[in-house]
Amino acid sequence: MVDLFLNRVLVENNWDQDELNTEREIIGILENRILMLFFASAECGKCQDFLPVLNDFFKRLKDPAYIEYPKLLALVYISLDQSEAQQGRFLKELHKRVLFLAFDDPYRKDLQAKFKVQDVPTVVVLRPDGSVLSPNAVQDICRFGCDCFRDWQESAELIERSFMLNEEFDNLNVRTVTEPVRRLKYKTEDDKRKKQWWKLWGKGRDRSEEEEKEDEEEAKDATWDRKRKEGDKGTWWRR
Repeated sequence: MVDLFLNRVLVENNWDQDELNTEREIIGILENRILMLFFASAECGKCQDFLPVLNDFFKRLKDPAYIEYPKLLALVYISLDQSEAQQGRFLKELHKRVLFLAFDDPYRKDLQAKFKVQDVPTVVVLRPDGSVLSPNAVQDICRFGCDCFRDWQESAELIERSFMLNEEFDNLNVRTVTEPVRRLKYKTEDDKRKKQWWKLWGKGRDRSEEEEKEDEEEAKDATWDRKRKEGDKGTWWRR
């Protein structure tokens, strides 16, 4: 999936609109993440209606104000606008952690053709290996909200140590059918790590105890030898 944007320039939707154009920067922000490609246009009424839903979905998974551990997720806006001004207006409404391609980058059209996008809004979801998880997840995001990411995460076999949302997340008690399976999978992996750690720590502790015992025995022997010598001297003087 990282290969999709290598040798390309991604722009951060922040105040400075920082450009990510080195291989290290692209890998750092996209590697081992589920990638969402958001195809939309400012003049599309459906896109405008979907925009606040997508923003809420994204911020609850990435914004530290809503979640303690941001998820392994990236969102790239692929503009299908007719002018740079239209793209700029749409970007102002998008979350600041979203990435995008510059308006004059012809790669936008290449991606549209590659993923056969014919209607907007479209959200193409990709696994970390670049394969398609969902050709258009708009309806799922509208219906299921953040539960979508949990299903994507499970399907992509993307393992995280922290997968629970922050307590501020609405409807926190609502669980999906697959949640017990995910919990068991993560718990099993954690238990394996804990057992390995305790085993190694136990070996180290056993070695330390054995060394301590050896030191104690040597100290006792040295004390005994010293006392015996002193005792022999006392006996000699008495004689």
